[in-house]
Amino acid sequence: MESKKGQTLSEPKVMQNFYLGDNVESEAFVSDHIFSYIISGRHDVWIGHKKYTFTAGDYRFFRRNQLTKSIKHTEADGFKSIAIHFDQNTLKEISKEIGFKSERFHGEGVKIIRADSMLKKSVALFIEYTQRKEVDSETLRIKIKELVLILADIDPEIKQMLFEFNEPGKLDLEGFMNGHYRYNVPLEKFAFLTGRSLSGFKRDFAKLFKITPSRWLTKKRLSEARYLIENCKHSPSDIYLEIGFVNMSHFSYAYKKEFGISPLQKNKNN
Repeated sequence: MESKKGQTLSEPKVMQNFYLGDNVESEAFVSDHIFSYIISGRHDVWIGHKKYTFTAGDYRFFRRNQLTKSIKHTEADGFKSIAIHFDQNTLKEISKEIGFKSERFHGEGVKIIRADSMLKKSVALFIEYTQRKEVDSETLRIKIKELVLILADIDPEIKQMLFEFNEPGKLDLEGFMNGHYRYNVPLEKFAFLTGRSLSGFKRDFAKLFKITPSRWLTKKRLSEARYLIENCKHSPSDIYLEIGFVNMSHFSYAYKKEFGISPLQKNKNN
């Protein structure tokens, strides 16, 4: 996987992703900056309310400290990509070496990159590395540093993001939650991403919404589910993951408890 939920990467990593058969849906907290290249297949990514679609041959950069949902479409040849995770220690080393550090700068959650010849050669080398049984760790570290500098040279905004080491600042809580309630992540992640401690998050949330975060999230997700089922004629089985429920049984139980009728029965009545 390009980024696993709740995982914190402490060193640079090169990962190859290959999926055949059914499309792969996932949700992730992206804890490190990620550079990724799609070899085959198609990748739909949602960050907040915005959707991005990537296809074979696309070079992408994902900013750290954000929530994403995605579908990897396997299609005829499967979905295949490589992903390089840039840890903060390595980036701080490079920052000192080149004498550059960015102030608070977030930029867009994901950027498509126009690859030059140097980036294409670098990616070809990393693809070769993924096919070897063993690669010297120091060689890999040097090549990852070279990749960082190539990306920084290609795109000034990516350079700003790579060398910005601040943790998330205090954000507008209402705006953030209304844009991210579909993500099924622990409250600790919501607190971190809005620049608060868990206790501070709960306190601010109660003042703003007059309800606990867990109850608000459930009601918000169920309200959207009801709208999608009643007005858009969506099937419950098609939407429960999209709106933040872990499984169909949990969704059905919560829906019936809230509205007095199961979502399947409501769907039939429509």
